[in-house]
Amino acid sequence: MNGAQALIDTLYKAGVRVCFANPGTSEMQLVAAIDKHPEMRGVLGLFEGVVTGAADGYGRMADAPAATLLHLGPGFANGAANLHNARRAHAPVVNIVGDHADYHREYDAPLTSDLEGAARPFSNWVKTSASADALAGDGAQAVAEAMRYPGAIATLIAPANFAWEDAKGAAEPQRPQAAPQADAALIEKAAAALKSGKAAALFLGGMALREDALEEAGRISEATGARIICETFAARLQRGEGRVPVERLPYFGEMAAEFLSGFSSVVFIGAKPPVAFFAYPGKPGRLSPEDAEIFEVADARTDALSALRALADALNAPKTHSKRQPHFVPPPMSGKLEPAGVAAALAELSPEDAIIIDEAATAGLAMFPMTAGMKRHDWLMLTGGSIGFGLPAGVGAAIARPDRKVICLQADGSAMYTVQALWTMAREKLDITTVIFNNASYAILNIELARVGAGNPGPKALSLLDLSNPMIDWVEISNGMGVPGVRATTAESFRDALKEALEARGPRLVEADLRP
Repeated sequence: MNGAQALIDTLYKAGVRVCFANPGTSEMQLVAAIDKHPEMRGVLGLFEGVVTGAADGYGRMADAPAATLLHLGPGFANGAANLHNARRAHAPVVNIVGDHADYHREYDAPLTSDLEGAARPFSNWVKTSASADALAGDGAQAVAEAMRYPGAIATLIAPANFAWEDAKGAAEPQRPQAAPQADAALIEKAAAALKSGKAAALFLGGMALREDALEEAGRISEATGARIICETFAARLQRGEGRVPVERLPYFGEMAAEFLSGFSSVVFIGAKPPVAFFAYPGKPGRLSPEDAEIFEVADARTDALSALRALADALNAPKTHSKRQPHFVPPPMSGKLEPAGVAAALAELSPEDAIIIDEAATAGLAMFPMTAGMKRHDWLMLTGGSIGFGLPAGVGAAIARPDRKVICLQADGSAMYTVQALWTMAREKLDITTVIFNNASYAILNIELARVGAGNPGPKALSLLDLSNPMIDWVEISNGMGVPGVRATTAESFRDALKEALEARGPRLVEADLRP
């Protein structure tokens, strides 16, 4: 058994079932090892950003890591943007990055780079194996690090010669660290503030937005009247009919500050106090009310469910509550297709337990509020702001949960960052319906251009935000990648196209033509 075989066997024993890969020469022994392990699934992405984004989507839905297989420093760099999103989402990911043989590095071959230096900003743990015998044990440690509650990015660098040299065999899995518990004294202080009768909010993020944790939040709200708010971009929010409803913090800083301004106390569980996404001239960066009491009971790496349960018990909150999202579906719309028409059709037609991947950007502003009362579903968002997340995350989510329909709500500009994901959807026959919002523009940047006080933009500036010259033909692109695609220009035709796509099994794309 060589080092590569020992590593792949170890990953499988530790619970890794899928490897998203874009390998090169340095990883050929690892490719061969995956081939010899019939139960390890290998999924090819045509760009490393698809590979890492898929691992993110998989980790969020499986609560267990997939592996990625990346080629040296430049390959890792190509995937770094979506690892940034995964790290912000606290998704579990194990990166296996091939490197030159240790004795070859001195020659400074063309692909030589500071691989550890490249990996550290996008990883929670980085290690370069020191021998073929060490590779399997390092793999076991990487999985344990990735499973550190609620998830982390572990990057293991594997010099090529250690993959082909003889090794002792697979290593035993390692136990991940237990999740830290919230401080009991801080819970008591937060409970006292919530009992005061003053306006209060529970501000939730991370694992606090899972259904079981939200049930505890519902108990707290029932007992105290506290409003339940979530971070603007959540890794995975379980919502819909019958679940505990959550108010989402607005994106724009001044709107978020106004939204929070009336609270006397804010209790944070699974999230940090919010800040503006960017700095703007003359506008605040911190968004929490200056005169409010702030209780950071549990950060993202502290057990959110137990913190909420302990807080509910400290309040003697009832075991049951009435905080339930009623069923509501907007009426179908007609005429020219607008984002609201897309939202109405989505709310009406989405099946039970759909997985919604949201990278709809400005066109998606109507999606979240208009779908609150549809059938129960999971909503995954762009946590790190690095666009090109949606299509790859859909790939990973569909592989993690093949029993559930995945719906990608995807802005046109960011879709072009990782459009190769459509090919992987087709190759793997994944049950994904993609909705492309085609407004032929980086619309959010047109808004931001005004917000940052950049003056009156001229035609040169505006052209840098325009996607209409030439026009991108999404139906041709989709069909060319092997995913059947159609275009809709009216609310009626979109509803019909979405219905047909959702009733089919396998990948489909519907272009929502929102151009003026």
